[in-house]
Amino acid sequence: MNLKKALTTLLFVVLCATVFAQTGKISGKVSDKKSGETLIGVTVKIKGTTTGMATDVDGRYSLPGLAAGKYTLVFQYVGYKGKEISDVIVTAGKTTVFDLVLDEAGGENLSEVVIQGSFKKESINALYAQQKNSASISDGISSEAIRRSPDRNTSDVLKRVSGATIQDNKFVVIRGLSDRYNTALLDGASLPSTEPNRKAFSFDIVPSNLVDNLIISKTATPDLPGDFTGGAVQIQTKDIPEQNFISFGVGTGYNSVATFNNFQSGPRTAGDFLGYSDGKRNLADNFPTRNKIVAGTVTPAQQIAALKTLPQDWNIYNNSALPTQNYQFTIGRVKDLSDNKRFGAIASLTYRNSQTVNKDLYRNYNTYDYIDNQYKFSTNVGALANFAYNYGGSKITFKNIYNKSLDDQYLYREGTYSQNNDLRYYAFDLMEKSLLKSTLEGTHKLGDNNAKINWSAAYSNIKNDQPDQRKISYNRQISSGPDAPFTAAIFNQGKENARLTTKLNEDIFSGSVNYTLPLNMFQKASTFKVGANSQYRVRDFYSRFITLSLDPTKVADFEAISQRPVQTLFSQTLINRGVYQLGDLALPSDTYNGTSFINAAYAMLDNKLGEKFRVVWGVRAEQFNLDLKTADATLAPIVRDELKVLPSVNFTYSLTEKSNLRASYYRSLARPEFRELAPSSYYDYEFSSSYSGNPNLKTTDVDNLDIRYEIYPEAGQILSVSGFYKRFRNAIEGVLNDEQSLPNTSYFNSKNANVYGVELELRKSLDFLGESTFLKSTSIYSNVTLVKSVVTNPTDRPYIDKKRPMVGQAPYVVNAGIQSAFLENKLSFNALYNRIGRRINKASGILFPSIWEAPRNVVDLQIGYKVLKSKGEVKFNAGDILNDNILFYWDRDNSKNYSANSTDETISRYKPGSNYSLSFSYTF
Repeated sequence: MNLKKALTTLLFVVLCATVFAQTGKISGKVSDKKSGETLIGVTVKIKGTTTGMATDVDGRYSLPGLAAGKYTLVFQYVGYKGKEISDVIVTAGKTTVFDLVLDEAGGENLSEVVIQGSFKKESINALYAQQKNSASISDGISSEAIRRSPDRNTSDVLKRVSGATIQDNKFVVIRGLSDRYNTALLDGASLPSTEPNRKAFSFDIVPSNLVDNLIISKTATPDLPGDFTGGAVQIQTKDIPEQNFISFGVGTGYNSVATFNNFQSGPRTAGDFLGYSDGKRNLADNFPTRNKIVAGTVTPAQQIAALKTLPQDWNIYNNSALPTQNYQFTIGRVKDLSDNKRFGAIASLTYRNSQTVNKDLYRNYNTYDYIDNQYKFSTNVGALANFAYNYGGSKITFKNIYNKSLDDQYLYREGTYSQNNDLRYYAFDLMEKSLLKSTLEGTHKLGDNNAKINWSAAYSNIKNDQPDQRKISYNRQISSGPDAPFTAAIFNQGKENARLTTKLNEDIFSGSVNYTLPLNMFQKASTFKVGANSQYRVRDFYSRFITLSLDPTKVADFEAISQRPVQTLFSQTLINRGVYQLGDLALPSDTYNGTSFINAAYAMLDNKLGEKFRVVWGVRAEQFNLDLKTADATLAPIVRDELKVLPSVNFTYSLTEKSNLRASYYRSLARPEFRELAPSSYYDYEFSSSYSGNPNLKTTDVDNLDIRYEIYPEAGQILSVSGFYKRFRNAIEGVLNDEQSLPNTSYFNSKNANVYGVELELRKSLDFLGESTFLKSTSIYSNVTLVKSVVTNPTDRPYIDKKRPMVGQAPYVVNAGIQSAFLENKLSFNALYNRIGRRINKASGILFPSIWEAPRNVVDLQIGYKVLKSKGEVKFNAGDILNDNILFYWDRDNSKNYSANSTDETISRYKPGSNYSLSFSYTF
């Protein structure tokens, strides 16, 4: 029976594909020329036939089943000038995409007049309108531009957007402001922080091939969340495809530091290659609680039994690092039903595995001087399933994305500490992350005047687990000579030699409703919009610091045991002897749970005043409640209850058909995250430092001013100049708590801060140099951001810097590139350059100055060639070709530049290696 069903389904798919291969389709979107709003109910007909339909609630239309040839389309809509578009070419088996803009009729009697136009000209007009009609100052990148870059994930894509940079290959910095001052939305719903110790979303977990478009709004409108100052990153994934397709891709990559070289690791399981560990490294359910261990009520027999449940494979495995692997499969289906109904679905699976090495990573900080070798095994598995149904004046979408990542790192360290001790250090660290997000959304037309209501309900889940981070150090006094043995640090309990287990789970429930009403004001079409939304977050964080220590007064052969190699230091024989004492260094305050509830409402007007002036203005109110409790009953809960009113106004003056002058003001905020408030402490073995929260943090209030001039020389091209100013009150920043001469980090509110800057953007074809095909198909682009910030530190402590730049803020950002296509677009070339000015990684404390991250040059390129009748494409990518050092330092000579020959002190330095990859993709 199952075989019969499978054969029937296969036959149906083949017949559908055959029918479609004999005919073609025209589809697209119709919008208002001046506002960019999509128009519902526009009549679209093929001239001379009865074939036609009305645009749906998204302003889209679809005319399937057309024989190959040329057609003329007629667009008519009440109150707008009609258009008759000629030379619309339909090719068998393909979809012709044609977007159109309509202009208001004004006071003219044009009900019987239809304006003539051509396919090519009107397509260009639509692109112009899309570029010009954003209500706010924003920058974006399309799926086509993403496809033509070497970017594998969304963090790489963000590097290409004007004013955006990436930290740690995954966290976004916009206009020089650190990740905590930015927000992320996926399919219209806010994304949670993916990190346990900072407010940041890890953009590397969203594969770039799933992105339909990406926009960074740099100014606010009332319908956007209020908790952003640098930018709101809005990611839209694909829903209804223009036509049926199946595509797959395979790729492999080479890293100049790691691939085919020796790769060290802890134990590996088959599940690691699928992004899922086998669970054997998790703490056993019956493992003694912290309270029992601290109270000393665990018997020796119970201790032995508990220690036996801990993974004891401390072997170091040597293999050759494999090349990077990439696989992707996507299927899209669209079905045009009767009565203008339409159903579409897109499903995608992605897989990536890589093995990277940070070789000879230098670390230095006052009390220590180390050389590290880090080996990271990473697997990323992603899935997307989006469904959409258009019927009448309504559309329902159900969008789902899931991502699972596994990073298994082994670190070996040699060096000195406290000036008189040699050290050898071993660390095995497994991190598992997952993101699940589902959004159900509906849009419905109300009445006959294009009014509509939009609603959504979303659920997100973030997991971030470290099941068994194991660390052990061996030491010897330098004065004892090079032949003296190293001794394991097992005589005292310390977090640097503990086994850490953490679990973070966060659930987010959100919902929104928005009502949009077109109306006439000042004899011009305007739009009134109101809405409300809520977001409820629940986070649980759990931490254990398990230690195994040896009492030399109770073990006769303690010296021989401490000199054992790491592979046998915690052997079953020793555990059975009962030589190790079980301990737990976690404090009750290290485990916490928190809830937050945000309720917001807004009202806004989009007014057109005359032919050229537009103002979008309104107000947003957000009520915020937070309740955070730790497992320490002696600590009072941390409670926040506040109401913020956030006005905004965006002006646009259309100087010409090809240029705009924009200005805006908006108020925004930045709320402290759970982790920044929680008094728990997290130990970072890589930097020998701890991170702790500050329960007294206040919400940051920010006033923002922007101005921008933009000109569009041709469709798809832009020249813009922007200026901005931001005034912070109670800015939240990371600061060095260095009283113990270690780079421990906490959070505080700086007294005040001011940020101002300029952005320049250029995207231009080289056709102005000549009429050759090469020049017409070659474009250059560049964006440059110049920023200056001044922070006044509080006076509660004698900070070294009284005034300084903001943490994470770069004084300049440069992105540039050139792209071209040859041989009738079969061969493509894209070269990209990025450089970020020096920026503070950690603000100064009272003993040590600020730690700076030095600039580095990054050059990427891609060459693509279409094969198999352009259905397949081979791509060669080269990333970070120059392989400059990633370097952090103390600017001892105050030169504002790093120099190895000066008094500057290097804190950390390594080369990540260049990446080269080859991939093949094919679309049926």
